[in-house]
Amino acid sequence: MGQTLLFGAIASSALVLGAVIGVRFELPKRVLAILLSFAAGALITALSFELFEDAYERGGIWRAIIGLLAGALVFTALSALLDRWAQAGSRTKPADEYQGSAKLDTDAAATDKAATSASTRGAAGMALLAAVTLDGVPENVALGVSLGEGTGGLALLAAIFVSNFPEALVGASSMRSQGRTRTSILGLWTACAVLLVIAVVVGAGPLSSSDPETISLPLAFAAGAVIASLADTLMPEAYEHGGPAVAMSTAAGFALSFALSLA
Repeated sequence: MGQTLLFGAIASSALVLGAVIGVRFELPKRVLAILLSFAAGALITALSFELFEDAYERGGIWRAIIGLLAGALVFTALSALLDRWAQAGSRTKPADEYQGSAKLDTDAAATDKAATSASTRGAAGMALLAAVTLDGVPENVALGVSLGEGTGGLALLAAIFVSNFPEALVGASSMRSQGRTRTSILGLWTACAVLLVIAVVVGAGPLSSSDPETISLPLAFAAGAVIASLADTLMPEAYEHGGPAVAMSTAAGFALSFALSLA
């Protein structure tokens, strides 16, 4: 149990550490984009070689595909709801702001459009939190299972930490730009970290001796959530602020995570 809690705490500490840095320091957007794309590269390795491949080996191709599509669908729906919530929040200005001359109407419309864009970018923080939760719980369960089975889990632990840190940092920074308080931001990411520690304990405990097919679906679900988060949030957000340079940091994240998976 001690080793399980230690591994869980180390993996989840990246979330708290990243969130603390994200709310206390205002890093350049280009730096945040590079960190985010690095995390995306690490997640590509994790979903390919730690999540989906393991799900396939444990439950077969159809079970793995069904879980993958379910994870992608849930994340996509949740991300769409977050975007709609962000856009709705940007339309709460008093009506008198839009009265007056045609020029004032045009200026108000432009201001509202800018606010909507900023709010949507801020919602990326919540989307990142959702991504970390949806893929993190099954991923940490897999870490716990590997510990319970005595197969190590050090490489998966490193991959989880490498991807969690920049995601939390960028997510917390994005939430701060949306106007959330430091207390609420740290509270959200700390709660997510605690949930992931619990997932490791559950994986090392009752699930470590369960039927392999039982583990297959949540692993595939996590892989699907990761793919959707990469396509919907992480990569577009990174490219928007980092440009073509993020290609190299994505490749670096993939290479490092893959090297750790071979350890």
